[in-house]
Amino acid sequence: MKKQLLLLALSCSALCSGTVFAQSAYPCAVVKFVSPYPPGGTTDILARMLAPGLAKQLGTNVVVENKGGASSNIGTEFVANSASDGCTLLLGNNTGIVINQNLYKLRINPSKDLAAVAEVASVPLVLYVNASVPANTVGELVELIKNNPGKYSYASGGSGSPQHLMAEMLKLEKQLDMTHIPYRGQGPAMADVLAGQVPIAFETTTAISAQMTSGRIRALATTGLVRPKNFPNIPTMKELGYSSFVIENWYGIFVAAKTPSVLIARLNRAFNAVMKEPEVAVSLNKMGSSDVAGTSEQFTQFINKEIPYWESLVKRTGATVD
Repeated sequence: MKKQLLLLALSCSALCSGTVFAQSAYPCAVVKFVSPYPPGGTTDILARMLAPGLAKQLGTNVVVENKGGASSNIGTEFVANSASDGCTLLLGNNTGIVINQNLYKLRINPSKDLAAVAEVASVPLVLYVNASVPANTVGELVELIKNNPGKYSYASGGSGSPQHLMAEMLKLEKQLDMTHIPYRGQGPAMADVLAGQVPIAFETTTAISAQMTSGRIRALATTGLVRPKNFPNIPTMKELGYSSFVIENWYGIFVAAKTPSVLIARLNRAFNAVMKEPEVAVSLNKMGSSDVAGTSEQFTQFINKEIPYWESLVKRTGATVD
């Protein structure tokens, strides 16, 4: 009750003064920053990168919590059902926000039960293989799979992820026979590709950048519109003739629906400021992320355009929940 009264008082003060929380304390002793995946993947990396700066901007404690499972649905549902007080944040991505509703019978509607705050990153995927796979190009990999039907499998961090759908598109376009092995997050999926348990995967440049020079994996192509700045020798799928393989994995901040607009605006400003901090900006650039700073309204409009694109892609590939 005290928290609600404090929030009401701060909201009234902000609206009356026109400062919109410019000088007020953030009304949460602790902000829960939920990553809906296990540790090790891009979402977890981003959450831990942004959390210290967010704590500084808000003047409160920020704790990253991993709530993985069900292709991010567990963590996403947790935030959607949390109090609309700005104290529980979701670092969601296109999987949980716009793709899963086409594959799962969800108990929430992400478009209605969550409010968009800010986009924080947008990174391309990389098609890569374990170093033991005898293929140095996408063309060689396609021929290898065609000549060995049913022998090869690919990993993903969960059914419905962009990584899963890109592999299904490749299967569809080249009529390939390979098996999908879904994991509970990109971290476990990548670990098994590195170990040679599964030979092939799509993954973000963020998650595999540390492994790209290790010799344990071989990057064949990226799904970006242009080559990654940090890996200029990796060709794009578009360069290789796969014009429909131009996509990026985007990540953004969400809160429960009905969160006061003044709090959403406060959080939006905070995250935009964090992304401009030199250390964070350098890290985002190394990840290959595009500049995505903007308002919550712009992010909402972007998501609304994404929904029909991914719905169409799910139908075209025939992707299902494994």
